[in-house]
Amino acid sequence: MQDPKDHLAETLKQVRKDKKLSLDKAAELTGVSKAMLGQIERGESSPTVSTLWKIATGFDVSLSSFIEPSSKGLRQTTVRTSQDIRQHPAGEGLIIAALFPYDSALGFEYLELIFEPGYDRASSPHAPGVIEIITVIEGALEILSDDLWHDLEEGQTIRFPGDKPHAYRNLTDQPAKVLTVIHYPNGR
Repeated sequence: MQDPKDHLAETLKQVRKDKKLSLDKAAELTGVSKAMLGQIERGESSPTVSTLWKIATGFDVSLSSFIEPSSKGLRQTTVRTSQDIRQHPAGEGLIIAALFPYDSALGFEYLELIFEPGYDRASSPHAPGVIEIITVIEGALEILSDDLWHDLEEGQTIRFPGDKPHAYRNLTDQPAKVLTVIHYPNGR
């Protein structure tokens, strides 16, 4: 399996090239500095999940495309183990396993997320029409959507518009493990 930092660097360069964007224009679209984008492309920096989301939204691509190659065309039965693919982007308290990376034929990615104790992050709105569905598997998590905090416990599920401001926080002393589907309208 390719080193995650190398995959991110190569994918960012390729997406920018495919979209015929200079670093200046990419910075303008994503809200991430030209210097930071250059460092990521050279494999010199490990961006936070917040930064990855800004890049994904600005380029109109899925988050998981920067974490792992697409599962596009995967039509046979496949079993994956989350502990084998978990990643700690920038060590900011969120662990990600792209269980099934974005597939344009299906329009979604399926992720396991582990929010470590004390994790608290506001998320910028994603591209128009993005929907998030989150099911708490272990622990408890609070999610802000439509200006209201929703307290979720094991077994509870929430669906909310990812294209509006939203936030996640784990105020407990235990990790919160969730499964999430992020649906991107009209493919990417």
